[in-house]
Amino acid sequence: MTLPRLNVYRHDRGARALVTLAGVIDPVTAPRVRAAPERCLRDGITLIDVDLTTVDRCDGSGLSVFLDVSEHAAGTQASLLLHHPSPQTERLLMDTGCDGLLHPTRPGGPRPQRA
Repeated sequence: MTLPRLNVYRHDRGARALVTLAGVIDPVTAPRVRAAPERCLRDGITLIDVDLTTVDRCDGSGLSVFLDVSEHAAGTQASLLLHHPSPQTERLLMDTGCDGLLHPTRPGGPRPQRA
């Protein structure tokens, strides 16, 4: 038996949802990543917090999902925020100018600014 490459957990509190991802975000798992926040939007959630603490790796396909869902959320007066990315994922977001998706603070203080 093989273990899933990505686990997705959702916890709602009123109009806010916490989506926790665990594993790898790549072209194979990107559809599962997309499905969770899109389902939140269909359910009327207006603030989606995505916890990336246990994401081992996120590539460009994951970035594309987060950008698409963020745009969709904005069109419905909702927001998507990413929390606790790995250094690799944070670099990907910063290097592509997508760090606006990150929660404004991180453990240990504010996140580094783009050069």
